[in-house]
Amino acid sequence: MLIGIPAFSQPTDWQAEWIGIPHAARDTNVWTAFHRAYQLSEVPEVAHAKIATDSKYWLWVNGELVVFEGQLKRGPNPSDTYYDDVDLAPYLVPGKNDIAVLTWYWGRDGFNHKNSGKSALLFEATIGAEVLRSDTTWKAIRHAAFGHTGPPLPNYRLPEFNIHFDARQDLPNWYVGDIGNTAWQPVVSYGNPPTAPWNKLEKRPIPMWNDSGLVAYTNDGDLPVKSNGDTIVAKLPKNSAITPYLKIDAPSGLKIDIRTDNYKGGSEYNVRTEYITREGVQEFETFGYMNGHEVRYAIPEGVNILELKYRETRYNTEQVGVFRADDPFFNTLWEKSYTTLNINLRDAIQDPDRERAQWWGDAVILLGEILYACDGNGHLAIQKAIRNLVDWQKADGVLYSPVPAGNWDRELPAQMLASIGKYGFWNYFQYTADTALMHHVYPAVRRYLKLWKFGEDGLLIHRAGGWDWLDWGADIDTPVIENAWYYLALEGAIGMAALTGNQADIPGYRAAAESIKSNFNSQFWNGTAYKSPSNLGVVDDRGNGLAVVAGLADSGKYNAIKKVLHSEFHASPYMEKYILESFFVMGDAAGGLARMKKRYANMVESPLTTLWEGWGIGSAGYGGGSYNHGWSGGPLTLMHQYVAGIAPEQPGFDTFHILPQPGTLDEIHCITPTVKGNITVDLKRAEDRVSLSVDIPPNTNARVGVPKLKTNLSRISVNGDPSIAYYKEDDAYFYFEVGQGTWSFVLF
Repeated sequence: MLIGIPAFSQPTDWQAEWIGIPHAARDTNVWTAFHRAYQLSEVPEVAHAKIATDSKYWLWVNGELVVFEGQLKRGPNPSDTYYDDVDLAPYLVPGKNDIAVLTWYWGRDGFNHKNSGKSALLFEATIGAEVLRSDTTWKAIRHAAFGHTGPPLPNYRLPEFNIHFDARQDLPNWYVGDIGNTAWQPVVSYGNPPTAPWNKLEKRPIPMWNDSGLVAYTNDGDLPVKSNGDTIVAKLPKNSAITPYLKIDAPSGLKIDIRTDNYKGGSEYNVRTEYITREGVQEFETFGYMNGHEVRYAIPEGVNILELKYRETRYNTEQVGVFRADDPFFNTLWEKSYTTLNINLRDAIQDPDRERAQWWGDAVILLGEILYACDGNGHLAIQKAIRNLVDWQKADGVLYSPVPAGNWDRELPAQMLASIGKYGFWNYFQYTADTALMHHVYPAVRRYLKLWKFGEDGLLIHRAGGWDWLDWGADIDTPVIENAWYYLALEGAIGMAALTGNQADIPGYRAAAESIKSNFNSQFWNGTAYKSPSNLGVVDDRGNGLAVVAGLADSGKYNAIKKVLHSEFHASPYMEKYILESFFVMGDAAGGLARMKKRYANMVESPLTTLWEGWGIGSAGYGGGSYNHGWSGGPLTLMHQYVAGIAPEQPGFDTFHILPQPGTLDEIHCITPTVKGNITVDLKRAEDRVSLSVDIPPNTNARVGVPKLKTNLSRISVNGDPSIAYYKEDDAYFYFEVGQGTWSFVLF
């Protein structure tokens, strides 16, 4: 099945020109206001505008804010730039129309952005027979109210700056062309696309942000109406990406500091805002998003507070997936996993504070969560992430992340293997049947796998890459983990090669896989656990769990491995996902749920609404100890895939199975979105029966296993008819094959 990849188009017929006010190459944190008035005789039903800049923009039409934070960080590859497509028709009127754009140029690289080196704007809108385009008839001005804060400054990973806004220098009506006694400046043209330094332009492949508008804080009724000088704490309903707002009556020249409780999340300074008042009643909303559970306004004593609000902007996907069980622990863990997922989506699949960068080890875990929890817009985030990874591949074949990136280019080999393999690219294909994307990525996968070499022992020669990292924590058994990841990468490569007509590559992949499998077991299995000869420390739970999910461990080793996983706890939440999954692969759901409870107890009991990078926060965690790290949400995927038992058997859910593993749970309700429609599972265990109800989408077939949760029950009715027989059974299930519709199975 070929599904529509978002339009990564590169128009070659641009009529618009890149325009700007010249600046020095070293200039940073530049805010520029652009304006042009157009006369329109009529307004069409659709009026698409193509807009691009480096780095972000805000768009007004006739004084109405149309786009709040447009533009994706650079870029689709190391050279090029994205552009947005925005429909202006709802905002245009016959007659005069004011088009205004405020651009924010960072002028520096980050872990998630490549600086072009020049601040400029590109705008082109087709309005019926007319084309509105940026050219030298536009006017611009440096917005003098914006400037630099003093230290502390955002950490080096972020290209964003703190925001300093001096309301005494504001241009209140600039977006309708009125800048008072100040003169607009002429702009210069830098030429039509494609031109350096922005080069080719690719259409934004993900939606514009979901914008809540300004809303009240949850403790709005308790907020003061006059500041006494103490910091005012305004509470958010959950950890969110927000831009704070205030309306006050104040004298001129006071400084108000605005930040969140997460300002130093992950032990590094993130972003904050400082606002300098003018005289009288005034409103201000900072344009640089922050995240946290609380917004902290430091307002000088005596200032009258008329309103404090916030705007949430987030990736435009909605929750479709649902999981509920009779144990509230897992319900809370699912909800916190989803909240963490939601705030880890934006320009890329990224954390929202310390780095805002697309680490692909994290993205692999979030990919699974997106497929089980989000609507179709979530798939677009995955597609962009996958394309970014392969389109930034180095000339020597090295894949690295985070990308997009300007001041990072180091390969994390184990993360790259995870990305291109069973849990990364190939997992996305299994759930979507997106053949087109696999054709795009496979050449990059093949090139990368060729970089790895085998030793005389038939196993991988260690590849350190730019950062020799497999997980946080100690007692990492590198050879065991590394060979398992490569084995999983080969599984994905074999599938992609067959799918894309590269059968000639498959024998080499299979030979490599067989070499790993046979030598992995002969050299690493010591009779009680997997442990490499070079590992002189304790047994590593990571490698043993990964050996199971990779299929390197046969069932005869399961009991010994389970003993290891009941006693060894070295993994961070990143690798813990695979350890937990191994319990379900081994058919020990109760053991998996018990370990999940043990490991996630502190996170579930915490008042924080998101999950953490490590098992503690700050110095008790890893890598800075942030409290909103997507890789910790692996349990969400496991609840759908194994506890409810929903997973594809053919790509795109043409056929799939429902094989619940409830473990110690007595009731499960689960909804899983798929490209064919939603799948619903309801399971209930009672003293005298086991009830399983499933909803199967159109044009699909399902293999349903009614779990043998009670040894004394052997009769089954299907939709009330006890004469419908199962087609086979084993120690765990009675199996049925069903098509679309609602099916009710009762084991009694």
